[in-house]
Amino acid sequence: MSKLFSPIELGPLKLENRIIVAPMCQYTADEGKVTDWHLIHLGQLAFSGAGLLIIEATAVEPIGRITAGCVGLYSDETEAALKRVIDSVRQYSDMPIMIQLAHAGRKASSHRPWDGAQLQLVSEGGWQTVAPSAVPHLATEPAPQALDLEGLKRIKDAFVASAKRSERIGFNGIELHAAHGYLLHQFLSPLANHRTDAYGGSLENRMRFPLEVFDAVRAACPKLCVGIRISATDWVDGGLTVQECVEFGKILKTRGCDFIDVSSGGISPSQKITLGPKYQVPLATEIKRGTGLPTMAVGLITTPAEAEGIVADGEADMVALARGMLYDLRWPWHAAAELGASVSAPKQYWRSQPRGLSDLFHGAKTGQR
Repeated sequence: MSKLFSPIELGPLKLENRIIVAPMCQYTADEGKVTDWHLIHLGQLAFSGAGLLIIEATAVEPIGRITAGCVGLYSDETEAALKRVIDSVRQYSDMPIMIQLAHAGRKASSHRPWDGAQLQLVSEGGWQTVAPSAVPHLATEPAPQALDLEGLKRIKDAFVASAKRSERIGFNGIELHAAHGYLLHQFLSPLANHRTDAYGGSLENRMRFPLEVFDAVRAACPKLCVGIRISATDWVDGGLTVQECVEFGKILKTRGCDFIDVSSGGISPSQKITLGPKYQVPLATEIKRGTGLPTMAVGLITTPAEAEGIVADGEADMVALARGMLYDLRWPWHAAAELGASVSAPKQYWRSQPRGLSDLFHGAKTGQR
């Protein structure tokens, strides 16, 4: 029996396997509203056979978008557009779908990746960014506006409002984005958080706002699966450490967190990362063992054998793929074939099973006359 294709429960959410489609920004929204591109994109991923699909970072307020092309969920119009797409996908796929709620903080107002990905100045059509402290991501950039207490309340309330919209749309869960140098990560990291009030300085203080946001979302959606994505290290001396993230995870567990998705980096251009297969998996293992939370591993996991080994050896409970899934939209099908397992697939595709793999698709029956 493949461990990768065994079921798992994340609080109230049951997954039929442990392959997760990670959130992947598409930079193709229209004023925060998803488009037909997202319908096609998510529709393909919903046929992949993975256990869970998490849609891209979705901003809780307009200035929280990474780029002008990023998805938002902060108005009736953005909610209606997203509901249309999710309802359409759900007509043909029962794969659980989760949303990642986010605020980009000082890394907002950026150009799209294919346009250089650098800060888009206000004079170029961008907007004033906000952050824990008036510390820019790059020394050459204008400083973000340091959030006052009123600003913190506005953003926390925005997370709650977006969470309620997510539940109305029918998402099966919410992942809060506290990784990759975005706002909640900025509060956690001493590299971005230079505050001297109750929200800065010690780890206890730096955790305060992310925990307040988590608690508020958890209370607003008590029946939904709610988890979090973190950067377990900044890869910079003096930055956030995996040991600090273990402490953060322990507290999250006591407050009803259903899972933790472990990534790294993104807070500083000074980060030094040695890339290689499974390079972030040891971070997930340390978080898993230190917190006891169901844990997702990510980062250059490309082969079914790697993914199976991570789960079978207890390095993490789930494996999340992003670029690899875009490159091979049927990665879970191929993994199941290699590992002797089976996956869910649309009836319209049942006849695609290669000879000798008649048990690849759950319940598949084919005939022809």
